[in-house]
Amino acid sequence: MTSCHETVDSNEKKLQAVDLFCGCGGMSLGLRQAGFQVMAGIDIEPLAIEAYRANHPDTKAIQADICEVDPHLLMADLGMMKGDLPLLVGCPPCQGFSTMRTLNGARTVEDYGNDLLFEFLRFAEVMQPQAIMLENVPGLAEDARFKLFYEKLGKLGYMGKYDVLNTVDYRVPQRRRRLIYLGALGKEIPFAARNEEEITVRQAIGHLPPAGASGDAIHDIPERRTQRIRELIRLIPRDGGSRTDLPEEYVLECHKKCSGFKDVYGRMAWDSPSPTITSGCFNPSKGRFLHPVEDRAITLREAALLQGFPEDYCFPNTNSKSDIALMIGNALPPPFIAAHARSIRNIL
Repeated sequence: MTSCHETVDSNEKKLQAVDLFCGCGGMSLGLRQAGFQVMAGIDIEPLAIEAYRANHPDTKAIQADICEVDPHLLMADLGMMKGDLPLLVGCPPCQGFSTMRTLNGARTVEDYGNDLLFEFLRFAEVMQPQAIMLENVPGLAEDARFKLFYEKLGKLGYMGKYDVLNTVDYRVPQRRRRLIYLGALGKEIPFAARNEEEITVRQAIGHLPPAGASGDAIHDIPERRTQRIRELIRLIPRDGGSRTDLPEEYVLECHKKCSGFKDVYGRMAWDSPSPTITSGCFNPSKGRFLHPVEDRAITLREAALLQGFPEDYCFPNTNSKSDIALMIGNALPPPFIAAHARSIRNIL
């Protein structure tokens, strides 16, 4: 792995936090940037925990099924009593709530991950943290389980509020709508103020050296595409062009039969934020993931930067783009988390 360094913007006394479903550490990084000390991070995925440990060496990283972790034992391990923890955060796996999975709400998808929302609640009930931050996909807001989760926290004394916000308003170079819940015992926590200045793709990735020989493993993984697809990519107009601009003979048969998904095989625009970075971000057939001017998809390092990670954030050495892209696409943009964590810190 490449080297990493501590990234914290506050010299004030650090409040403590625990990060459930921590993934590769986007939430924890945002907390650290806001001046929190993250005591523990828990996730079931071994590769994500490997990345987490590399970037958060002073945090207790626990690779385990959250359902099998006893919050009483975790508190004892951290030297805490009920009510001691300032902040409990997490993003329970959310695929079952996504509009793509549910055909824009037209059907209900039963997903094991949805029940993990109540595992988060179990930790909150036992640990009784002073404040809670939960982040998830917008579709969760209309789910009956979230309404029950919200009501139960209210009965525990949390004055909670939630909203669907766009990360682009919080210094993330990406348009990404997310649900965020903030609550504290007997106190209201305001959402962070929006930032009017958007960060663009050019500002986020325009300074990077050419991909392929940069010395950064996740910026240099080569692409493997057929000659026809390489030619198709070359014909997409620079700086925001779309597959709809292609000559008829280059339009793929599957696209002739489908009028939707216009961003597929589209280029990002230099002077706009990127579209939502997903686990398919290295594949132009999954969305508007082509580089603004180079004839390739964005690299995984570019994807990480568009998610708001620093350039030296570490990811495991692996040739599997899918594994790294899954971590990056599922991560929480650190600047978005940091903004709201500062709001929590100010109240606490």
